[in-house]
Amino acid sequence: MIKYCLICDDDHEFEGWFRDSADYDFQSEKGLIDCPSCGSEEVRKAVMAPAVARRDGPRTARLAAIHKDLASAVARARDYVEKNFDYVGDKFPEEARKIHYGETEERGIYGEASGEDVKALVEEGVQVAPLPGAKPDKAEAPKTPGATKKLN
Repeated sequence: MIKYCLICDDDHEFEGWFRDSADYDFQSEKGLIDCPSCGSEEVRKAVMAPAVARRDGPRTARLAAIHKDLASAVARARDYVEKNFDYVGDKFPEEARKIHYGETEERGIYGEASGEDVKALVEEGVQVAPLPGAKPDKAEAPKTPGATKKLN
């Protein structure tokens, strides 16, 4: 379907819907189009601005939807960890090591660690992951929040 803005010889503007441009041409040649305001059969296409879709419109919308979904997933992951893991604060590196080496009970933990501590834990084979959506509480040097849970 195609919509044309039409105008009669008395300058009445109106819309007409056609199957395609050939359908408009056929009806116009046969005098089958008339003005709904005055009945004039002297009807022509009015000047119209074409509806051109922006190339980045759908992409921008998709990216916004992905961002929204990702933010939601991050919030759910953080909420899950906070509800199901033990918070150990600045003792995270020590507790993660104790769990890794079997010195304490195996459980999920989360807390804070410096970048150097995280690097050392990873080099020792301790499974850690950054906790997404972390909000630093203190105005001190940034620490990397993380969580660990020994995988079987």
